[in-house]
Amino acid sequence: MANLSTEDRNELFAILEARFHTHIERHPDIVWSDVLTKLETDSNKLITLSEMERTGGDPDVIRLPNGDLAFCDCSPESPSGRRSLCYDDAALAARKKNKPDGSIVASAEKMGIELLDEATYRHLQTLGSFDLKTSSWILTPEAIRQKGGALFCDRRYDQIFVYHNGADSYYAARGFRGMLIL
Repeated sequence: MANLSTEDRNELFAILEARFHTHIERHPDIVWSDVLTKLETDSNKLITLSEMERTGGDPDVIRLPNGDLAFCDCSPESPSGRRSLCYDDAALAARKKNKPDGSIVASAEKMGIELLDEATYRHLQTLGSFDLKTSSWILTPEAIRQKGGALFCDRRYDQIFVYHNGADSYYAARGFRGMLIL
């Protein structure tokens, strides 16, 4: 990915800062200037955040349970630019007909983000209500993946649900969320 122009960089900072102040409940103990300092020292993080934004993720700062800071996809629904993908490239290769455009694992890697695991997805849901109409693939344990499955989550009836599906499946209402640890 190419470096951001000064104009694109300033526009991204403005978007992220506005979102940060609009949703202070996601990070009540964090100061924007501290976040900005971390971002200004790593242009690769800015490129990743730009991709998260471009694909509809609405990245915002959260504190992870271990205390780390991360930008996490906080779009109300699964990011619109990251849907209709199967789980990984092995699932994509195994699919004989009606292949999707790609996989979430490869897309996340290309973007430079980590997939949310179940614990992080559940933590995100304590900071707001996400995936009320869509669902999001999550990082799947290898034992499940070896049997052909993959996991996804959503929020319905004010509960977080974890489901399984064949890793080669894909749906218009299922995408993936990711995070960038600062």
